[in-house]
Amino acid sequence: MKFRGKIVDGACLNHFTRISNMIAKLAKTCTLRISPDKLNFILCDKLANGGVSMWCELEQENFFSEFQMEGFSAENNEIYLELTSENLSRALKTAQNARALKIKLTNKHFPCLTVSVELFSMSSSSLIATHDIPIKVIPRKLWKDLQEPMVPDPDVSIYLPVLKTMKSVVEKMKNISSHLVIEANLDGELNLKIETELVCVTTHFKDLGNPPLASESTSQDRNPEHMAEVHIDIRKLLQFLAGQPVNPTKAVCNIVTDKMVHFDLLHEDVSLQYFIPALS
Repeated sequence: MKFRGKIVDGACLNHFTRISNMIAKLAKTCTLRISPDKLNFILCDKLANGGVSMWCELEQENFFSEFQMEGFSAENNEIYLELTSENLSRALKTAQNARALKIKLTNKHFPCLTVSVELFSMSSSSLIATHDIPIKVIPRKLWKDLQEPMVPDPDVSIYLPVLKTMKSVVEKMKNISSHLVIEANLDGELNLKIETELVCVTTHFKDLGNPPLASESTSQDRNPEHMAEVHIDIRKLLQFLAGQPVNPTKAVCNIVTDKMVHFDLLHEDVSLQYFIPALS
């Protein structure tokens, strides 16, 4: 298996750095899937066991000026690597305002993702900082557990409010309860609610708008004012909100009653799906 890529455009380099920072906040370790046209950052904790899942996708041609890879085989032309997200984020922090960035798969006594950052220097010679990030190559037989998660038809799909506002609300609620109810309807209303023996607090967002549901029959049968709700761990929601660097181009929340909440975000040309399971 072989992989090498190069980024020379400053805006692409900074955008790629922001993505790596976001991933580091969302997942301690993740899987990097490399295919001829895409890169994916994947977290596949089992939803059934209460873990969150993440699927982040970017088109390599939007970032890399050079991109070469040879996968596991001609039929399975992909590479799956497990790495510590923070290691990649730390290496890329040195690449801000750099001249170029190179990433390649190497073997230096152990498998590595080697990040070489070409920095601007006062002299004509280049200054290069190199980071070797230890990785684990994931064998072919385990790939089936690392595919894009299936999203069941949601009961309600709604556009999210400004994420910064939502985050400040959830941060305050976290001091009162460890659980939170997200409820929404097809009338553009979203509520964040906590209930304890002593207090009940609800924050209302209105006129958010609803994207069309995949299943037309679901939306036709449903009373627009009827709330779909899901009960989740407030820390998992806060981790998701804290990981967002800027307000995304598009942000949708899909609620599957009593099963999960699915966030679907678009940051310029990078898509992020994040799944939080319901508390049993």
